[in-house]
Amino acid sequence: MSIIDGIVAASPKTRARLTGAVYLAYFALAIGGAIAGSHSATGRVVNIVSIAVYAGLTVLFYFMFEPVSRWVSLLAALFSFTGCVFSVVQIVQGGKTPVSPLVFFGFYCLLLGQLVIRSRFLPVLLGLLLVVAGAGWLLFLFPFAAPLNGVTEVFGIVAEGALCLWLLIAGVKPVKKGKRGMRRVRG
Repeated sequence: MSIIDGIVAASPKTRARLTGAVYLAYFALAIGGAIAGSHSATGRVVNIVSIAVYAGLTVLFYFMFEPVSRWVSLLAALFSFTGCVFSVVQIVQGGKTPVSPLVFFGFYCLLLGQLVIRSRFLPVLLGLLLVVAGAGWLLFLFPFAAPLNGVTEVFGIVAEGALCLWLLIAGVKPVKKGKRGMRRVRG
C-alpha cells in the first residue's frame, strides 16, 4: 500500500490530523527560516522547503474541502500555489517581486475561511478567524495600513495556528449525510 493509498483509506479524522501535522511542520520550518535569517543560504533553503511543505498542505486542504465546494476549494488552492511561486521568486531574488505573495495568501485565507464556515465539520469561529486574517494579509498592499502590519501578522499567525492545533487535537466532526454543503462527503 502506497502512502497515498493509506491517506485516501484513512478516516476523515485521521486525514485532518495528518493535515494538522503537516501544518505544524510548515510552522516549524517557517520559524526556523526566520531564525536562520532570510539573507543567509541556510535561511533561504529552509524557507524554500517550508514553502514546498505549504504547497503540500494546500493539496491536503483541497481534498479536505473539495466535498464542501469543489470550485471554491480549487480556486483557493490556485491562489495558494500562486502565492507559493511568488514566495520562492521573492526568496531567490532577495525580496524583490512585482507582486507581494501576501496578495495571494490573503485571498487563500479568505476562501479557506469561507470553506471552513460552510463545512459543518470544523468550528465556524476558525473560519471567521481565517476570513479576518485573509483581510488582514490584504492590508499589506496599502501603505496607509503599514502601522497595522505587526498586529496583522500576529492575528494571521494566531488564526492559522488555531486551525493547525484544532486539526491536530480534535480533527474534524463527523457530518451526517444530507447536511447542506456536505452532500459528497467520503470516508
